[in-house]
Order: sequence, then C-alpha cells, then structure tokens
Amino acid sequence: MQKKLYPALLLAFGLAVAAILFFKKPGAPTLPEPKDRVGRLALGGEWVNTKAAMQGLLAKLRTDPNDQKSRLLLAEAYMQEGRVTGNHPYYDAAAMQLLQEVIKTDPENFEALCCQASLSLTQHHFSQGLALAQQAQEINPQSGYVYGLLTDANVELGRYDEAVKMADKMNQVRPDLAAYARVSYLREIFGDVPSAIQAMDMAVKAGYPGLEQTEWSRVALGHLYEVSGHLAEAEGYYQQALAMRPNYAYALAGLARVAAARQDYPTAIKDLNLARATVKDYAFTDELVDVYRLNHQPAEATKMARESVAMLAEAAQQANDNEQLGHYTDRELAYAYLKTDELDKALEHAKIEYARRPDNIDVNETLAWVHYKRGDYPEAQKYMQVARRTNSQNPVLLCRAGLILTKTGKVTEGQALIMKALSTAPYLNPEVEAEGKKMLAAR
Repeated sequence: MQKKLYPALLLAFGLAVAAILFFKKPGAPTLPEPKDRVGRLALGGEWVNTKAAMQGLLAKLRTDPNDQKSRLLLAEAYMQEGRVTGNHPYYDAAAMQLLQEVIKTDPENFEALCCQASLSLTQHHFSQGLALAQQAQEINPQSGYVYGLLTDANVELGRYDEAVKMADKMNQVRPDLAAYARVSYLREIFGDVPSAIQAMDMAVKAGYPGLEQTEWSRVALGHLYEVSGHLAEAEGYYQQALAMRPNYAYALAGLARVAAARQDYPTAIKDLNLARATVKDYAFTDELVDVYRLNHQPAEATKMARESVAMLAEAAQQANDNEQLGHYTDRELAYAYLKTDELDKALEHAKIEYARRPDNIDVNETLAWVHYKRGDYPEAQKYMQVARRTNSQNPVLLCRAGLILTKTGKVTEGQALIMKALSTAPYLNPEVEAEGKKMLAAR
C-alpha cells in the first residue's frame, strides 16, 4: 500500500509546484545598483550627494515599480556616472536596461529615446544613434537637446553640412553650454580655430563652475589653445579645471601633455598615471606609451602599448557580442596596433571602421596613416584627400598629409604642410613630429 502511495504523493507534489510556477506572475526586473566610487573620485561631497540621489530613486522604484519618471531619472544618473568614472561597460548597460523598461511601457517617451540615442553615440553606434534621435525629433521638434544629438551623429557619420544645420537649430532653440560647445567643434572641423576658441569660451562661461560638463568644456578650450601652439594658455585652462574640479582626470591629462611638450617627462608620467588611477579611459594609457618612449623607458612603453590593445580589444569583443550595446573601438585599435607594429591588424580594424562611416574625416585620416606606415603611399593619399576636405587645420593631420604628399612626389606642397604643422604645435604627436623632421632634413 505504501509503495503505491509514495509515487502518488510525488506526482501530486510535482503538479502543485508546476501550478505555482505556471500561475506565478513574473517579478519586476532586478534594479541595477550603483557601484561605489574608489580612490580620488570618492573624495569630497559630490559622491555622497550623487549616491544619496541614486539610492533615493531606487527606493522610490522599490515602492512603486511603475514609477517611470524615477526610472528615467536613474538611467540619466547612471549615464552621467559612467561619464564621470569611465565605467561605461557597467553604467551604460544599467542605463539601457532601465530605458528599455520605460520604452516598453511608453514607446514614444521622448526623454527615454533621447537617452537611448545618447548611449548609442557614446558606444560609437552612430547610425543607431542617428535613427533614435530622428525618432525623438519627430515626437518633439522643439527640443534643443535632440538637435545636439543630431549634430553629434551627423558629425561622426561625416555629414558635416547637416551637422551645421542641426547645431544652428540647437542654438536657435536653446543657446547654452552644450550648444556653444558643438558650434566650437564644428568650427574646428572647418579649420576656423580662433572662432572655435571663441565659441568654447562661451560654453565655459555658460556653465556652472565645478560641474563635470563645465570643466570638460574648459579642458576642451585648453586643448584648442594646445593645438594652435599656445601652451601657456592651454596650461592655464587645465589648471583652472583642476582647481574647480579636483582630481579631474582630463585636466590632469592636459597638464601631462603640456609637461611632455616641455620635455618634463617625469611630471607627464606622474599626471597620466594619476588620471589612469582616477578614470578608466584607454586614452591615458595610450598617451603613456609615447611619454615612456620619450623618457627612454622602452619596457614600460611596450607594457602600456599591450595594455592599450587589450583594453580596446575587450571593448570591441563586447560590441561584437551585443549589437545593441558595446563600444566600437576599431579606429582606436588601428592606432594601438600601429604602436605594437602589428600593421596587418591595424589595417583590418581601420577598414572595419571605414565600412561603418566612410565619410568621416578622422576615419579617413586613420586609414591613410595606416597605409602610409605600410608603405602604400598612393592608397594613403586617396584617403587623406577625403580627410582634408573640411580644411581642418589640426597640425597632426597637416603633418601626416605633408608626409604622404612628399612620398607621392608632391614634395613642395608636402613639405610646406610639414613645416606649417611643426611650426604650430610640433609636440602634439611625437611619432609624427619625428617623421616630419626626418623628412625635412632629407631635402
């Protein structure tokens, strides 16, 4: 009797469990938590206030999972935290999860679509970002913010005339820090550096001192002075940014470049390592490669070059694994592989980036330089012509263009560009500077 009872009991138990699982409503998705800042970023009151605000939004969502306004605000906070800390892999994914939940409930939520577009642009998914921004524009064509997104997307896709139209519209709707900064960037692209400086100065003055966006603009202003050969002014703005926002990694990196230009390599190395310890950004590691080489530390330079490749390759793999989210880094990888003398891989990644956005001048410059390093000068010139079509006066671009022209037999024109670049800001790229000087010496 008992032998027959046990299977019956087991069957009944199994059916009960199945019924519970079948009729149980799926719970709300797990809310992503903020990660504690570490090191210098954890100092001061900003992190205390930021964390309290995030925890407050999380508490609201736990009380009311349908509070989409709080979910959207939390996504925006996470996007900004990714920018501040450099931890984009975590915070961008967390923000995207929250935004998708908002859009699932409200497919035409303007703010959520704009945030998704911004995330796509941050991850270098430029075509996707453009499509999302256009969708948001249809919902609210009177928002200055959406025209900023459209400006950025068109710039990155090489549609510069359209980008100018979008930036003009942004300034008509709402002239502010973000609008002035975009005008500055476009003026730089079109070769008008004095006017770019003027617009970025307006951006800085429109911002609140100490906020990350304001100090980013102040660093960008310093960089405009740096590329136009005014190191003292550049240094002043980097120091101001660091005073207004202590431990600001991008200001530290700016001061490092100034120190390197003055051949104070130990100070440059110190500042770049401080920046690396504060914010996760491959650019600091990449800059250290050059400074260690200049300081006759080849082992450290090699270590940093390999670390740069590893960081970028990891990001590229994440992007390949997830079409919706993951940082495309192929252009940066092309330059990183040049520094490790892996020319085939450099060409491979330069071509991948070119396939995504063949009209972008920076992408064409990258492909041109890779071909130059491989000794394929006619092919390099083909892409460099496209890279120079906006009349950019960036000294590194001009020097590279001059080197390529010289190698293709246009010696007078090429060497004039090299001399112009080296007389303006020879310190911007040690490798290009050395090649330029070598080419001029061989005349």
